[in-house]
Amino acid sequence: MITTLKGDITGLDFNIIVNAANKHLLPGSGVCGAIFAKAGQGLEEECAKLKGCPTGQAKMTKAYNLPCDRIIHTVGPIYIDGNHKESELLEACYWNSLALAYSYLRENNLERCSIAFPCVSTGIYGFPREEACQIAVKTVKTLMRKYPDAKVIDVIFVCYLQEDYALYKKELKKYEIYG
Repeated sequence: MITTLKGDITGLDFNIIVNAANKHLLPGSGVCGAIFAKAGQGLEEECAKLKGCPTGQAKMTKAYNLPCDRIIHTVGPIYIDGNHKESELLEACYWNSLALAYSYLRENNLERCSIAFPCVSTGIYGFPREEACQIAVKTVKTLMRKYPDAKVIDVIFVCYLQEDYALYKKELKKYEIYG
């Protein structure tokens, strides 16, 4: 299942939530700051041991005081002009996060797993919202088609802003019609 909802990702009790992280895996602004604030000091201490994360990659931590089980931290690209591999790096964020979610599912002998994504790179990183949405949905759909076993992962795009929620609803509807 791939869907969207409008809300605060930090309050969700899915198996995994994704943090739109910075490369140092330190508390930041936006969703990153909210996740660190609600998770507590333990998250910051664990992230310090991970020694950062390259753009497009993902790392997993415990969730501490959050209701989810784990947090995947992915570092989205800073949008410059669309000619510096920004799209490929954003695609890698979703792909690598889903790969970690699949590993988590297998390691914990789960039949299904849920993962909630925020709008990666659209805040202060400046990625155009509509393009970022299209990349997110297309990447997840492509991965699910290429690796049918991954369909046991329920993907939820969690949008804090109404504008983003409308974009994801519209984009997901296209795939319902066209497959």
